[in-house]
Amino acid sequence: MELDAAHCYRAIAARDPRFDGVFFVGVTTTGVYCRPICPARTPRRDRCTYHRTAAEAERAGFRACFRCRPELAPGDGGARASAAAPASPASVDATARLVARAVARIEAGALDDGSLEGLAAELGVTDRHLRRVVQDAVGAAPIELAQTRRLAMAKQLLHDTTLPLTEVAFASGFASVRRFNAAFRARFGAPPQRVRRAVAVAGAGPAVAPTFELRLGYRAPLDWAGLLGYLGPRAIPGVEEVVGAAWRRAVVVGDRVGVLEVRDAPARAQLVATVPVALAPAARTIAARLRAVFDLDAHPGAIAGALAGDRRLAAAVRARPGLRVPGAFDPFELAVRAVLGQQVSVRGATTLAARLGERLGEPLRTGDPLARALPGAARLAQARPEAIAAIGMPLARGRAIVELARAVAERRVVLDGAAGAAAVVALEALPGIGPWTAQYVAMRALRWPDAFPAGDLGVRKALARAGAAPVTAAEAARRAEAWRPWRAYAVLHLWRTLSEAP
Repeated sequence: MELDAAHCYRAIAARDPRFDGVFFVGVTTTGVYCRPICPARTPRRDRCTYHRTAAEAERAGFRACFRCRPELAPGDGGARASAAAPASPASVDATARLVARAVARIEAGALDDGSLEGLAAELGVTDRHLRRVVQDAVGAAPIELAQTRRLAMAKQLLHDTTLPLTEVAFASGFASVRRFNAAFRARFGAPPQRVRRAVAVAGAGPAVAPTFELRLGYRAPLDWAGLLGYLGPRAIPGVEEVVGAAWRRAVVVGDRVGVLEVRDAPARAQLVATVPVALAPAARTIAARLRAVFDLDAHPGAIAGALAGDRRLAAAVRARPGLRVPGAFDPFELAVRAVLGQQVSVRGATTLAARLGERLGEPLRTGDPLARALPGAARLAQARPEAIAAIGMPLARGRAIVELARAVAERRVVLDGAAGAAAVVALEALPGIGPWTAQYVAMRALRWPDAFPAGDLGVRKALARAGAAPVTAAEAARRAEAWRPWRAYAVLHLWRTLSEAP
């Protein structure tokens, strides 16, 4: 990210965690430098200086903040060595990325069904090294992090569902009811039965339903209609659908399958996901993925305030103040969809994705019209390019999908937000994947708010004067500099202006 003062100040005013580690802010009145997410009071704009690394801030005479601890920041700029004790930037950055990916996997439930040794092997390190770097970075061991997430989910399920305590225990990630009861009592000073009785007295009732609800909070406003308007035309038949004011999807977790439904509850600033009890063991993973699909961690006020100053976007921002960048429930599925969508319409890409699911995907027994899952990376990695191209596209694109699947299956490409810019570089290195596809994947699958597909025809059309030819990709990139660090949101606004034009 370019260290333009106005753009950086917007990021620290929003305390957006997605910019943690991308840059550091020095405060001239205190002599301290901080991460963009520091909980301290936001300093005045004229008291801030911006630095790409911690070492750079220290060379400028600033000392590290004791509250946000810049040495723990993840990403490209995070965890840099101090000027007094320099270390290899490559090795330090690798450690920061390792911690970020480990924490993300733990939050999604990697230690519920698996072991620390297994997670370490997945990340390419020893369990001893993983335990040490996570402890140093966040002040808690990986097992302690997992325990905290499990208890938080258990408390939510006790309050918001009628699941039996046994189901709550397993849905939260505990291996046994005994461990669940002991951990809950130790943390909250009361057994889980007491919380459940209090809920029953308040009117939840004791009946066990075939589904349960996950409540996902967000910062209002939320443009729910806009999200559904975007996701609906791109829903793969048999996999996803938008029905009225609800989004529905078929979900597979191991040998368990089901169809979940998500609706907006604006009075509470929450999305409510109705999930089959059969999927309860994956509750934490489902919650994390839904937050990504609907961009629930965005700060709409800060984003709108930053973009509304541009005359090209002002009217669109006023019309859609709660706009979000739709994410992906399955990042690999989204990446495949992006390749399928090259040089074809939205409807054409949806048709190709449906054919891919019908020919190479697995039918599911859900008892619902949504009863299909697209093939995963391991399956597509073994497919013949000719078989994929037979759904109605060039052979080169079939080869591109197979190469993408192999890269993901072999973990040469890691499709998660913690992978950062490295994932975009790795994607562009694959045959058949250029900057547009990589940036589109960064927007939706990697959740990078400053991703910008400069060559996108819709963006270039929206930036042109009425009746004029689309601007060039270089001109689009130049104009987009004013929208940093939220260019991905500007892209959605531009696309919306085209779809809503008379």
